[in-house]
Amino acid sequence: MTASPSPSRTASAASRPLTPVTRVLRLCLHALLLALLALAAGRAVSRSDPGAGAVVAVCAALAAVYAAGVRSPAVGRSPAAAGGWLAALGAVWAGLLVLSPDGLWLAFPLYFLELHLLRLRWGLAAVAVTACAAIGSFLAHSGTVSPGAFLGPLLGAAVAVATVLGYQALYRESERRRELIEELIATRAELAAAERAAGTTAERERLAREIHDTLAQGLSSIQLLLRAAERALPEGDPELAPALEHIGRAREAAQDNLAEARRFVRALTPPDLDRGSLAAALERLCAGVPQARFSLSGTPRELPTPYEVALLRIAQSALANVVRHAGAGRAGITLTFMDASVTLDIVDDGAGFDPARAPSGDGGFGLPAMRARAESLGGLFTVESAPGQGTAVAVTLPTDTRAGTVTRTATDTDTDTDTETDTDTDAEASR
Repeated sequence: MTASPSPSRTASAASRPLTPVTRVLRLCLHALLLALLALAAGRAVSRSDPGAGAVVAVCAALAAVYAAGVRSPAVGRSPAAAGGWLAALGAVWAGLLVLSPDGLWLAFPLYFLELHLLRLRWGLAAVAVTACAAIGSFLAHSGTVSPGAFLGPLLGAAVAVATVLGYQALYRESERRRELIEELIATRAELAAAERAAGTTAERERLAREIHDTLAQGLSSIQLLLRAAERALPEGDPELAPALEHIGRAREAAQDNLAEARRFVRALTPPDLDRGSLAAALERLCAGVPQARFSLSGTPRELPTPYEVALLRIAQSALANVVRHAGAGRAGITLTFMDASVTLDIVDDGAGFDPARAPSGDGGFGLPAMRARAESLGGLFTVESAPGQGTAVAVTLPTDTRAGTVTRTATDTDTDTDTETDTDTDAEASR
């Protein structure tokens, strides 16, 4: 049995189904009280006491009051109803104490009932009153004062209080463990969903890069070569007319498939980039975090999709660390476009940490994943932090056209039009 420290906890516990241990303890309490009532009535009858009939009647009345309270749902839910039931039990029990000295045995199960149904301070007071009544009954019926008159009820009260308080501590610990398990299960489900979403996003990004770097580039080259071949053939020659027609159809097919490949690439990019540029996506990201601010430096220009995806994911991960771990009051994200590179800076005034001691994997707050994204594109990833001094994360990706990084994107755009000059066409054909 457990004592309820508050009405809300009593209602919460009452709404929960009984565990096997609680059910057994409750049945044992019922059996103990009824057995002691039967013993008191049987002893009165066996001794042929003058008031044996009254003792039996009072025992029956006490059993009836007890059964009524056990079957009443209000006793377990309302402290007022529980107090009224205990008062009725105490009044009938007091009558039994007057009639028979055997009634003091019922003090022990009453201790548990009082501690179970009342708040702790009221339960202890009720136990003290019950113990005093039991001692007074023994003294009145025996007519002598002995240590046993005091030790029995007081030891019984001490055992009951220690048992109930110990069970309360175990119950609270069990509830904390249950809540922790439920939280872990919910967190595990959220983590699994997040991992699935991250895996899906990573696969979409990988497919977009592969389609862009292989299929789209190959179709773009085929289209340029076919156009160069078409212009290299003399016009007006009837013998070459079928060949020119086939080349034209092949070029149109290559152009249509190139456009389809680009639609696939756009469909596989992150949804945050579908509604605008990288700067707009970063600004929306900061808008969702009250302490974060976004700033743009330099002249914005279009970046390859892998660059935009990597910078956006790094910003999302770094800002998540600011919210979850840094406890920062302010954070800033700055996107800087320079002549030969683009830089993303995430700075906060939070708790900071020692980068040299940051564990790898998930315990490193995603730093290895950010570094891997940056280095996979030939970029530079740096972290500056110290305990109590905030954190600064910087990512620099090269965009020098001489390195061929942005040239592929520019080529994709240029090949959508028919405005290439004959000089470019001849150069491509001679290549």
